[in-house]
Amino acid sequence: MVMGDPLDEKTDIGTIISPAQYEKVKSYIEEGLRTPGAEARVCSALPRDPALKKGLFLQPHIFLNLPRDSRLVREEIFGPVTCVFPFDDAEAVLREANDSEYGLAASLWTNNLRLGLDLAHRLEAGLVQINQNLVVQANISYGGIKNSGLGKEASLEAMLEHFMHKKTIMVNYA
Repeated sequence: MVMGDPLDEKTDIGTIISPAQYEKVKSYIEEGLRTPGAEARVCSALPRDPALKKGLFLQPHIFLNLPRDSRLVREEIFGPVTCVFPFDDAEAVLREANDSEYGLAASLWTNNLRLGLDLAHRLEAGLVQINQNLVVQANISYGGIKNSGLGKEASLEAMLEHFMHKKTIMVNYA
């Protein structure tokens, strides 16, 4: 993925939104790197354009083997950091995924579309993507549940569907 100017159409990953958020996300990455047994995969190259040198860019990190009670697993980071857990038991992973105070978005990857759709319906998240991630478009409405998605309550959609729970499921079945 290309890191760079967020106004450039070729850019996949822009800067962190503020210096405070940059420091917060950086602290998550540092904590993950210090965690015994954890592995980190660093993705993408930082922008080389001298005009972007002062930008708040952080390389994406994918963490493996983190303990389930790690802050990186339990909290919303809002930066280019994710934790990956392979699984064999769908019911166990569903319990773990739903055992969170957050529910903004989820992404799951599977070769079994029937299983993926079943899990997507039961995942407690406002947006669930199957076999894809980062495909969020302005014309696709979603809002988080639980302690995620602050602000959706005041939207036009909330006024129209006040007592409904909306879920968007996106599938890439290529």
